[in-house]
Amino acid sequence: MIRPALTEIALFLTPFALYAAFLLATRAGVLDPQHWPISRLVTLAIIALALIVGSFVYFANFSGAPPGSTYVPAHIDNGKFVPGTIK
Repeated sequence: MIRPALTEIALFLTPFALYAAFLLATRAGVLDPQHWPISRLVTLAIIALALIVGSFVYFANFSGAPPGSTYVPAHIDNGKFVPGTIK
């Protein structure tokens, strides 16, 4: 459960990190408050939320088991461990 949470946090922080890298590349003050006005922070937050919503849509529609499939959990068969599979 921690991996999806970390993925979403990374997606949220990506626009802010890219903007900070842009400020660093242009030799502007990364920690200077004049380069981080509220309007820019709101824009970056909107972009970050759009990335998160897009990832939710992607994972909900295009990942996981195909429709109509059945999951067979891991079990012991004739003394051998058989991992879980999707049929």
